[in-house]
Amino acid sequence: MKAILLLICIVPSIALGWGAEGHRTVCQIAYDEMNDRTRLEVDRLIDLDQQFATFPEACLFADGPPRIRAIDHYINVPRSFRAITTSDCPMADSCLFSALRADTKLLSNASSADAYKLLSLKLLGHWVGDLHQPLHVSFQDDRGGNFIAKRDDLNGGNIHSVWDSDIIEQRIGKNYGRIAAKLRKEITNRQRARWRFDSPVTWANESYQITISPATEYCTQQQGACWYSADNLMIDNGERKRELVVSEHYLTVHKQTIEWRLKQAGVRLAALLDAALGQ
Repeated sequence: MKAILLLICIVPSIALGWGAEGHRTVCQIAYDEMNDRTRLEVDRLIDLDQQFATFPEACLFADGPPRIRAIDHYINVPRSFRAITTSDCPMADSCLFSALRADTKLLSNASSADAYKLLSLKLLGHWVGDLHQPLHVSFQDDRGGNFIAKRDDLNGGNIHSVWDSDIIEQRIGKNYGRIAAKLRKEITNRQRARWRFDSPVTWANESYQITISPATEYCTQQQGACWYSADNLMIDNGERKRELVVSEHYLTVHKQTIEWRLKQAGVRLAALLDAALGQ
């Protein structure tokens, strides 16, 4: 295991994925959705881990500390992008797309050592969650909304943290087991059939369309691009951050979107792990 850790690239970053409850919820839904053979193999691998006792808890591993492979937690796109149509990383050699491919390949390889499979299992649980948090498919200059300050009564922060944690904690709950059970009951078989057979390109584009939606208030559509603010295409170092007033209404409006993304992420993660481990 020490040899594996030496191979992990750790890059300082301020952008996080779902908060702890979001990641745990995604992985609990996936655990309950996966087939029995997959679940047995997941349990076997998690039993080898010295830090985490359950798969939902292990899905927090990538956020550290220290944070693991920081560049793989998101996809940056140009502000002129209209849609995600390919699985290429638009602005870097590595991103969530390449991370998903690499760790899926490693986990699927029957000859991979258990230590490597365990690492990839923990990372895949996290990567799928991150790809479904809309602001993880966003713009580099504002760090996925980390440079858009939040003005409200929720103890500061920024728009990224609103989508990571605030909407879940303020509108959905703080017990991932209860959240996962409730959301899973709402998933229809038709939704399962559709979500289990789409692709990460679809997942990423869904996130991006939420990111640039006017209702999200992340950017301003004008002149063929999504501007940082109405009078500033991109924020530069040292410039004053704009503020977003996050009202109770804002949290309520986006609650359903967050629940939808958690459901999709859980079903899709289960399908990915079934294909890798459960055949």
